[in-house]
Formats: sequence, structure tokens, C-alpha cells
Amino acid sequence: MTNSYWELPEFHMDVLKEVGSIGAGHAATALSQLMNRPIEMTVPKVKFLPFEDIADLMGGAEQVVVSIYLRVVGDSPGHLFFIIEHDCAKELLRDLAGIPAVHDEEYSEMEQSALCEIGNILAGSYLSSLADFTRLWMTPTVPAMAVDMVGAILSYALLQYGAMGDHALLIDTALFAGTRRVEGHFLLIPDPGAFETLFKSLGVPLE
Repeated sequence: MTNSYWELPEFHMDVLKEVGSIGAGHAATALSQLMNRPIEMTVPKVKFLPFEDIADLMGGAEQVVVSIYLRVVGDSPGHLFFIIEHDCAKELLRDLAGIPAVHDEEYSEMEQSALCEIGNILAGSYLSSLADFTRLWMTPTVPAMAVDMVGAILSYALLQYGAMGDHALLIDTALFAGTRRVEGHFLLIPDPGAFETLFKSLGVPLE
């Protein structure tokens, strides 16, 4: 695994952290309404990393995870993933959403629908925050759920939509309901050139 992350000026990272924090706040409010119970989210950790390092940070290309995928369309198109480990997904459904697990290794239609809705809320919250900062129009498509190896999930998106950018924005966060904590990864991979569009809209173009 490569240890060197894409170095951005401190101001760029501060903007992205602020976007992440506001998005987390919006997501927590929306999830609380959906689940009818108080939900909190930690202040997210934000990283820029090379595309080839993504799988390593998720536990390796062969790590089986649950992924909620959405295509971002608009002024700065790209790919959005909400990735969560299998055990954490079951905890999220059982302890936070109040949906009992039907099968230990499988997901019922109700479970899939609930995870897609949670992923949709998270994606919409972060994109809304990003759009507010950049004044760009961005919207997610209908979410799709997959349970597979990290490498297979990323490869499928690459095959479906062609070239991705060579860097990604990784937001690590955790959801809380009382003492229950569930961790997840929010991954934004803009199309080639989309990061430049984002930062140019903020008046701080990448150089």
C-alpha cells in the first residue's frame, strides 16, 4: 500500500472537512427522522488518496463488504459509494433501524431497501453540502446495493461508467444511537477533471 496521500493545500482540506461536518449534521437529522430516534454522527475524517489505494484502506481487494452505490450527475459528475462491513451493516439494521436480521449472511428485500435509503440520505446530505459551498448542480441517481469484494465493486463501477479520476475523497464516519456505534466509509470518486471543477468554483483552483 502506498502511504503518500495526495497533498492538498491546507485551505482545500479545511473546506472539505467543513463540507463533511455540515453533511454529517444534515445526515444525522434526516436519519433521526427516518428511524424515529436520535441519531448522531461523528465529525468525519477526510482523506485524499490515490485510486489504487482505496481497496487497501477497505481491508484489501478481497474484503467482502456491503456497498451502496450512486452515480453523481451534474456539473461535477462522479461516483459515490457508502461502504460498510457486513457485520456493521447488520448492526446498523438491527440496532439503529430496528429491523431484525432475517438471514445472517443474506439480506431480505426490507433490509436492502433500508440500507439503500440510508445510503441515499448520506449521499444526498454530503452532496447538498458540497453544492452549497461550490454552487454547482450535483444530484445522485437511484442507489444500488451490492454485497461483494471491494475490488469487484470498484471494478464493476469502472466497467459500467468508464474512466474514473485518479484520486478519491474518503470520508470515514460513525453513526451513534445511544451507546451503539456503527462505522462506515463514504467514498467520492469524481470523473477525470471534476476535482478541478469543484475547487475552481471555490476560487481556489488546483495547480
